[in-house]
Amino acid sequence: MPLLAIGLAVLSAFFLAFGAQRQGTAVRADTGGEALSPGGFARVLRHPRWLFGLLLLGIGMALNVAALTLASLTIVQPLGAIALVITTVVNSRDQGIRINRGTIVAIAACVSGSVLFVLLAVTVTRENRAIDAAQEQSVVILLGVAVVLFGTLAFLGRRRLSAFVYILGAGILFGFVAVLTKIVASHLLASNGRFLLDVPPLTLTALVAAAALGSWFVQNAYATGPPDLVIAGLTVIDPIVGIAIGISILDELQAQVSMLTAFPMGIAALVAIVGVITLSRHHPDVIQRQR
Repeated sequence: MPLLAIGLAVLSAFFLAFGAQRQGTAVRADTGGEALSPGGFARVLRHPRWLFGLLLLGIGMALNVAALTLASLTIVQPLGAIALVITTVVNSRDQGIRINRGTIVAIAACVSGSVLFVLLAVTVTRENRAIDAAQEQSVVILLGVAVVLFGTLAFLGRRRLSAFVYILGAGILFGFVAVLTKIVASHLLASNGRFLLDVPPLTLTALVAAAALGSWFVQNAYATGPPDLVIAGLTVIDPIVGIAIGISILDELQAQVSMLTAFPMGIAALVAIVGVITLSRHHPDVIQRQR
């Protein structure tokens, strides 16, 4: 099952990469690099390129959900880093941007860190565990705090937030979305024929709220930064949040994990994070904006 889940996650990364690039260029064309307004978002919703990107993202998300039903968050989520390479190549050709050395080093750090983390995680994670009601409630409460925090931040400082802040908010919110998606999928698979009626209403409400606010942050990140930087943030921050929840609340790690495995996992995560920070400073689009 883990191998099938990994294959689905890799395929999901391809669709997510192309979908993000299509949506990113559509938003930037409409906003000219400024923060997205409600009226601007309404216009973007009618843009054919944005709608095509939405279709691709929908397919990618469906494949990711399938992967999450077959394996733990710790294995599936970091594989999204593959989307970063695809997005960077596609966007550079589409926009006529020459990829510099700093960008290549940053992407290599993001991908190598994520891949190493996955290879190590496969050896220390448990098989799909049942999620009890107390664990589910804990996730929903934490998500409620995150939604209030970032919702307030978006309302009060919409035109003053940088692309990195939008990326950070989107990554955290979609990390929770991934966890709740796995929880909802477990309810549906164990359904007695009632399907969504078996899912607690508060869980569904939290999932919809996080997905909606996270999508708003993503679109604003597209408006103020290159799509490959947005993907870099999401493919590192999102998995870190999801894995942290999986370890601390859902108890996905084995009871005994040696330091010979835990320490390299921490180093791999750190390398991936440094890659995102490096990309945010050395990406050609970012350098051009600074000039």
